[in-house]
Amino acid sequence: MRAQIRPALMAILIFTLVTGVIYPLVVTGVAQLVFQNQANGSLIVRNGQTVGSDLIGQPFDDPKYFWGRPSATSPFPYNAVASSGSNLGPSSPALMDAVQAHIADLKAADPINTQPIPVDLVTASASGLDPHISVAAALYQLPRVARERNMNETDVRALVTSYTEGRQFGFLGEPRVNVLKLNLALDER
Repeated sequence: MRAQIRPALMAILIFTLVTGVIYPLVVTGVAQLVFQNQANGSLIVRNGQTVGSDLIGQPFDDPKYFWGRPSATSPFPYNAVASSGSNLGPSSPALMDAVQAHIADLKAADPINTQPIPVDLVTASASGLDPHISVAAALYQLPRVARERNMNETDVRALVTSYTEGRQFGFLGEPRVNVLKLNLALDER
């Protein structure tokens, strides 16, 4: 029996060192060398202050800003520790209530806008953290943001266009707009 225990303990020790210490250190080192920004959370820094991440949405409800997708995380919106969807199905009364509340918020912020509201402005993403909105969602909000900031709609549209990201690898997903980056650009104007 002792002949079996010693090799088993040695195997545990070796595999623990290799997979629990050496491998993570190598992967972390390579990530820091090759993908430093991504490995550190894709943080956005302005004037020496971290203002957010390129990968995690933030709540905006001031009419002078573009608003992102609703977040289903708790206990507060865009909680990266609690990334998850709402798990509410299409026939869920709670989902319908949430959608109606988001519609009411958008209409209250811009009562003269009669365009159809894009679905991504009233429903949460699967992670509840999505930092992007569709181009249609940005264009829906454009008149309100331009009016609230006393800007020409053409200038705001140019900003939306310049902050529109194409499909990943040229074919995955749809063009999208990073809400935080767009709002920071508006504040810099």
